[in-house]
Amino acid sequence: MRTQAIGSFLFGKKSLKEFVMDKAIFLVLLMLVIVIAIINPRILRVQVLRDILMMSSTKIIMALGMMFVILTGGVDLGGGRMVGMAAVISASMLQTSDYVRRFYPDLGQVPLLLPILLAVIVGTLFGMMNGMIVAKFKVPAFIATLSSMLIIYGVNSIYFNMPPNNSQPIGGLRPDFTYLGSGSIGFIPVIVIFAAIVSIIVWFILNKTVFGKNVYAVGGNPEAAAVSGINITKTLVGLFGVCGFLISLSGVLEAARTGGATNNYGNGYELDAIASCVVGGVSTTGGVGTVSGVIAGVIIFSFINYGLTFVGVNPYWQNIIKGIIIVSAVSFDIRKYVQKK
Repeated sequence: MRTQAIGSFLFGKKSLKEFVMDKAIFLVLLMLVIVIAIINPRILRVQVLRDILMMSSTKIIMALGMMFVILTGGVDLGGGRMVGMAAVISASMLQTSDYVRRFYPDLGQVPLLLPILLAVIVGTLFGMMNGMIVAKFKVPAFIATLSSMLIIYGVNSIYFNMPPNNSQPIGGLRPDFTYLGSGSIGFIPVIVIFAAIVSIIVWFILNKTVFGKNVYAVGGNPEAAAVSGINITKTLVGLFGVCGFLISLSGVLEAARTGGATNNYGNGYELDAIASCVVGGVSTTGGVGTVSGVIAGVIIFSFINYGLTFVGVNPYWQNIIKGIIIVSAVSFDIRKYVQKK
């Protein structure tokens, strides 16, 4: 009986050690959150937390899109530029009729859904193109998406520079559009509701559909997945398409939230999305990750970003801290993978 007790203690100790190692970067960031809250308790006010949640909503949608690619051991470096493209496309067609500097001076009031659909369709097609390049030509995802990042930014900049706009920030957005990003139903922001709905749909896709199971299978062991009859090309094209769709949707909502757009919108957002995914437990080696983990990673990362500004940390130092967080998260992830092998 005494031996059992000792064995139970050792097992519990081992489990605790494994848990700490598994969640090390997550626990460190939680400690940083606590430190920020201690330095300036005002950040815990309901209104401030609501603002952080609103800012997190578009990033949650983007990170969930990025999750599909990271689950296969890849990464989408063009995500930030895709956000900018979707923001510019939707905003350019959804300005009020009396705005002085309209992108399309002679364009009537188009249905709200039309520019939004156009923006997400373009993003989805770019995503599927990335998937085709990765699947058919065996180009690493980071190279394929690096190329598409340059293409997307170039195409978006040409569009943004069209006369009469001539690269001027797009403003004067219609109230029915900005309502999607800054409106609320009671106390709950509409954009948070969007993020919640997208999260539920993504969870369902990954956990309850054949496509979702194929994504995990391809990410965990592509050779075994191919042998088992999974169409690797179809899966990769599909998941990159889903990634493009969700990232473009986040770009549309970001334009609605901020009330404007430029071709530089979303620059660097892909780094926050990647970091949030890895912090939330999505393995860079592929095949491991949960929707709840990604959501938690985004909210913690957003809280830290907002919190560092809130307590007066220099923006240059913020970049250094974010860089350290990213490399630490990936290092811990790789270490966990090596230990399990």
